[in-house]
Amino acid sequence: MEFVYLAVAIACEVTATSFIGMSNGFTRLVPSLVTVVGYCLSFYFLSLALRSIPTGIAYAIWSGVGVVAITAIAWVFQGQKLDQAAIAGIALIIAGVIVIHTMSSFSH
Repeated sequence: MEFVYLAVAIACEVTATSFIGMSNGFTRLVPSLVTVVGYCLSFYFLSLALRSIPTGIAYAIWSGVGVVAITAIAWVFQGQKLDQAAIAGIALIIAGVIVIHTMSSFSH
């Protein structure tokens, strides 16, 4: 169940981060509310995941998957350009999350 909590935390954080730019410095109500509620829910579900996942492992997965997801969203929906260095960096983040999840002593 802990990885379900972590997945929900990641989804909430990605949603909040996606809306923060649309909040226009927290001057637009709906995007601002989505941002605040999303971050609050993200930290709540992260705290539930931390009941049984070590902090370093959970945070590495949470932040790594979040970075990759936000970058993909920005690329697809906001026209953000990705050069070769950015793509290589994203690939390394993905590889790191896979290594942590599959080879960490926590996962066994």
